[in-house]
Amino acid sequence: MAGAPITREAIRSAPKALLHDHLDGGLRVETVLELADAIGWTPRLPTTDQEDLQAWFTAGAASADLLKYLATFEHTLAVMQSAENIRRVAREAVEDLAADGVVYAEIRFAPELHALALEEVVDAVAAGVREGETAAGGRIEVNLILCAMRTEQRSLEIARLVDDMRSREPKVVAFDLAGAETGWPPSLHTEALAFARERHLNITIHASEPPDLELISDALAHGAHRIGHGVRLDRDTHRDEDGALVLGPLARHILDRGIHLEMAPTCNTQIGAVPTVADHPVIPFLRAGFNVGVNTDNRLMSAVSPTGELWALHEACGITWEEIGCLVENAIASSFAPLETRRAILDEVVRPAYASLAEG
Repeated sequence: MAGAPITREAIRSAPKALLHDHLDGGLRVETVLELADAIGWTPRLPTTDQEDLQAWFTAGAASADLLKYLATFEHTLAVMQSAENIRRVAREAVEDLAADGVVYAEIRFAPELHALALEEVVDAVAAGVREGETAAGGRIEVNLILCAMRTEQRSLEIARLVDDMRSREPKVVAFDLAGAETGWPPSLHTEALAFARERHLNITIHASEPPDLELISDALAHGAHRIGHGVRLDRDTHRDEDGALVLGPLARHILDRGIHLEMAPTCNTQIGAVPTVADHPVIPFLRAGFNVGVNTDNRLMSAVSPTGELWALHEACGITWEEIGCLVENAIASSFAPLETRRAILDEVVRPAYASLAEG
């Protein structure tokens, strides 16, 4: 059978998963404006027009310069410096993802970027997430990843925070290294990553910038269970004269061990890693058997949604319902949720939905 027609709305209604979404990169534009006004930040905004402000954020993301991209976070972080505001942003993030059909998500943030005690930041985010889950009627489950900024020197502190909070706050499920990457490899955070391994913490590490394969390899050498982006792994592949994908040693290692790549097509295109979404390796990798998923990274800055990313890939690469279902299943199976939770979501929600869509 041909299966159900693939439309943007059909994708929105289908269950989806998201493993790489930054809390401070996913605010609603109207929330930025409202909170900026409440704290007196409005004069520092580039504009107070909602459409123009969205365009400004997206222009920063599309500059092909990661440092300029990261500079846009000045304004979102400015309005997230109180527990009340952080809680609201977290609640709205969950509500927005649920409205877009996401049934499981992991939202990440860097506690050290907020002017509160680290535990207070985590508690505020967790409270907002629970409010969002309740508002969504239980249609979504969200867990949290705590990021250490790789340009700073608090990574061991953040790793210890993950270890401490996971016993008190089960929504805290993993440790991440985030921020500027080139010149800031995981090897600069050896102590934190050794602690994370010793304490059996889940680890995901950003690796989307030059030096390309070296950065990905360094992340794996320091214990990463998943790779944040990993888009430049395509430098370790090529097509032979028959069009078959030929893998270098790192790509082969990642394929053979089923290491999950948290890819974000629009964001990866905007920072200049690939020319267009059609050139992105996520679908060729999927078709070659890699464990890949599709993510938004920063929904505000990139002006994207989980639905929009899958729709863009369908338009560019002609992905099928079976392939969309595989992307979703890869993400949930590779998530840091407890095994019982992963199995329940897959068996009770995801697999039945995509089997029905594929059959039409």
